[in-house]
Amino acid sequence: MDENKVGALIVAAGSGSRMGGGVPKQYRKVGGVPVIARAFDALASHPAIHGVHIVVGAGQEGLLDEALGEDRRPATITPGGATRRESVKAGLEAIAALPPTRVLIHDAARPFLHAAVVDRLLAALDEADGAIPTLPVVDTLVRADDGVLGDNVARDGLVRAQTPQAFRFDTILAAHRGWFGDSEPTDDAQVARAAGHTVLAVSGDIMLEKLTHEADFAVAEARLGAVMTSRTGMGYDVHAFAEGDHVMLCGLKIPHTQALAGHSDADVGLHAITDALLGTIADGDIGSHFPPSDPRWKGADSGTFLQHAASLVAARGGIIDHVDLTIICEAPKVGPHRQAMRERVAELLALPIGRVSVKATTTERLGFTGRREGMAAQAAASVRLPVE
Repeated sequence: MDENKVGALIVAAGSGSRMGGGVPKQYRKVGGVPVIARAFDALASHPAIHGVHIVVGAGQEGLLDEALGEDRRPATITPGGATRRESVKAGLEAIAALPPTRVLIHDAARPFLHAAVVDRLLAALDEADGAIPTLPVVDTLVRADDGVLGDNVARDGLVRAQTPQAFRFDTILAAHRGWFGDSEPTDDAQVARAAGHTVLAVSGDIMLEKLTHEADFAVAEARLGAVMTSRTGMGYDVHAFAEGDHVMLCGLKIPHTQALAGHSDADVGLHAITDALLGTIADGDIGSHFPPSDPRWKGADSGTFLQHAASLVAARGGIIDHVDLTIICEAPKVGPHRQAMRERVAELLALPIGRVSVKATTTERLGFTGRREGMAAQAAASVRLPVE
């Protein structure tokens, strides 16, 4: 075996029953990104990790596909078992044919994993068969029976265990195969220690707190906000009038005595918002992503362009906070369609309608829009992105 080969196993087979709601917690979003996608990206992007394997719950394959997308889909997925221990064992057995020498076992519900924690874990495996990240216990611990407080519990020597937990692969696989406990273990370090192996504690990270209850998601959003920066992008687009009986504005077909000329559907509003979103991530403009020389985009629905830009923001871990569009023309009148335009843009971007603004103005009959030769639009978009 390659002594330097490190694999990672994400345990995502839970039902999230303590959370309630219609979707397991690992597929809920924090900062606009599914929890499991954040956990996967943190492991997959670490230079020491050669591959990520996911243990998925029964019937959750579609949720996993939607959360990760095709470009981040891991090569190997294994169905989970009835307990966490059985799920971990199934994942370890699945990669045993081409085993890594070391493996990280991580809970999908811990999305904020920093590379430094992985570095500390792997370094500890030079001294022991296992290592886990821990945090000190700082609160007073008290026994309680039916709500009545009893004796205090000394917290000297106590720590809180986190994941990922790192092990020599052959060690942890053998330990899981040989587990004989009467009760289910709560983590893999317990399995390793029961088999007689030494597990070291390394410094953990407060950002690695597990998302278990509804309040945990609010705390996670707040913590994420503290490590994100706000950016604003601007967009501007112009199209001339041509023969026709309608214009496309914000994804809606608006009756008019003329059409707008363009290679795509010439939706001046969506084009401006698209460029604004691309500006927030400094990723060129609409023409660089959808060149007018490419016949694929002839007559294309501009909603495709807008959603592509939004997906690029999401892929960077970004959150779209607000978009503001101003349409500049003498005709057609935008006012009667403004609310429907807001609704359509909000739908395309999966935003609450309160975060989409659409306005209209004229140029007092000055310039090309004043002469009714065409239409213009300008847009601003505000997003939050992880601090680089």
